[in-house]
Amino acid sequence: MQYRRYIEGLRAVAVLPVVLFHFGISAIPGGFSGVDIFLVISGYLTSGSLLDDLERGQFSIVNFYWRRARRILPALVFVMLLTCIAALFILLPPDLRGFSLSIIATSTFWSNVFFWKTSSYFSIDAALLPLLHTWPLSVAEQYYIFAPILMFLIYRYIGKRWLTTLLPIILCSFVVAVMATSLAPTAGFYLLPTRIWELMLGALLMLKCPSPLGNRFLMESVGVAGFGLLAIGFFAISASDPFPGYNALYPCIGTALLIYVGQNTPSTVATRMLEVRPLVWIGLISYSLYLVHWPLNAFAHYLSFQKLDPLMTGAMLVASLALAAFSWKFVEQPFRQKRAFTSPGPIFAFSALAIVVLCAGGAAGALGNGFPQRFPDYVQRRISVGDWRNGICFNEGTSRIESWNMEDCTRTSGFPTTVFLWGDSFAAHYVSGLGANINRLQANIVEYTYASCAPILYYYPYDRLDCVRFNRKALDVILEADIKTVILSGRWSDYEVRGFDGLQQTIATLRALGVRVFVIGQSPQFPTDVRRIAFFAKRQNLDDTSWPIAMDPDINERVRSFTKGATFIDPLKFLCSAGRCAYSDRGEFLYFDYGHFSSAGATLAISKYWPAFGKDNALPKTK
Repeated sequence: MQYRRYIEGLRAVAVLPVVLFHFGISAIPGGFSGVDIFLVISGYLTSGSLLDDLERGQFSIVNFYWRRARRILPALVFVMLLTCIAALFILLPPDLRGFSLSIIATSTFWSNVFFWKTSSYFSIDAALLPLLHTWPLSVAEQYYIFAPILMFLIYRYIGKRWLTTLLPIILCSFVVAVMATSLAPTAGFYLLPTRIWELMLGALLMLKCPSPLGNRFLMESVGVAGFGLLAIGFFAISASDPFPGYNALYPCIGTALLIYVGQNTPSTVATRMLEVRPLVWIGLISYSLYLVHWPLNAFAHYLSFQKLDPLMTGAMLVASLALAAFSWKFVEQPFRQKRAFTSPGPIFAFSALAIVVLCAGGAAGALGNGFPQRFPDYVQRRISVGDWRNGICFNEGTSRIESWNMEDCTRTSGFPTTVFLWGDSFAAHYVSGLGANINRLQANIVEYTYASCAPILYYYPYDRLDCVRFNRKALDVILEADIKTVILSGRWSDYEVRGFDGLQQTIATLRALGVRVFVIGQSPQFPTDVRRIAFFAKRQNLDDTSWPIAMDPDINERVRSFTKGATFIDPLKFLCSAGRCAYSDRGEFLYFDYGHFSSAGATLAISKYWPAFGKDNALPKTK
């Protein structure tokens, strides 16, 4: 295939936003869509290589995988080995065990399935998983299990009817991707069926490319439109938007347009922009840059447990570029040149040996429970959390809404006042502290909670289809039980992107029913599990049992502005000071993960700021 400089520039346009997004640069909220650009480019170039083989009568599955192995494995194995060495010295036993399992998944190209089952790409602890970024490699390699055979069959037996055969597959995959954004968003993000259309879009562009437009102005406009669509993907989309459904059209169509104008002559302004030397150089090292940047980011976050400052971010960027340049020159390039060790036999032997060694190392780490002897002073302490995750009063999406009942979910009883606790897990985590505070509360607390479902009428989360019905039923329960006091609590930091207007409307609806409303604001969230924080704080001889929170400390002031008619309570004013919050008290952890209260934490929180419902009906005063 003819070398295309503009493709290198397009790779640079893809990788730089991904790296900056991963490094926490908020100016590019949709930087993750650069991965979609890579998938389109991969489908385009690989299909071109296969088409060349078919046209010359030299099609060979063995040769295809030989080329893929030379392209993908050397740099991947190099980075994985470096990452394994670092992990042995850095990761605590539970985390090394999880990392070991991800080694097996990555080296066998199933990491997208592994991370689908174990982690959300946008979760608060995703930045601590050193191999999370390998999921697109698995998607691509799974695609190339069947893509060469499909191309061969279409070329040989279906008369090269590329559009007729590939377009229905593209459309079906796209429809599945759109449906998955609401039915199964995590699976839709990671798995091949919702990504095939992106790879095949690139393939179709190579195999059935439209003729160039006769008008120079129109061709230039197509290039500008391509950049414009990429810009929408980078700057107008964020992690809170459904993806990769309709929103993936921006990066994918934008990439297709830029490839289209690039492969036609005369050259357009868009193509010449992609061919500038700095972009081409970044494009050349883009694969290695993608591989090395994320482990650096993961380990930096793991060791600091807080948002990285600009100086550290700049240092990671420089280090990523340096390591990528080294990997490209001394790892990637030697394996792409014609040498004795790059012939099919040695390459396949190297590939098999590398996979076996990596899987063996991963199995050893998993079976050895993360080698706890590395940190003899680390003890995985059990934390009491109570029974709030019982599947009935707190629904995690696996129980029928109709299973909820007032009798089982009345957590305290024997008082004239009944209070309805409505929200998500950041409402449910208070339940384990109710018993110890029963004399102060003086109320029958009824729990009505659903995971990731904001206590906002008509709120529709993409991963909780029953949330709207669940919230509507809350009104029925309140009316039937004649409840006059409601507490709304949730993980408000997750819901802000879609606005709090619904919260104000919910309060107004409740007030119209004669209900008194309390809104409990966002409680502290830390960058990782508090047990990790405590261990590393002890190693650094830090006596302070507080830590900076991993959230905007002004979030509650913004929530407060949408709570007219309700009494608003800000947990941060009671639990934190100067952006730091205590994670333990008198030797007991106040949280059992990054932000959900333990039994001790819930007891303390309720005693500090929950309203009392006795004769005084008092609210605690802030510090």
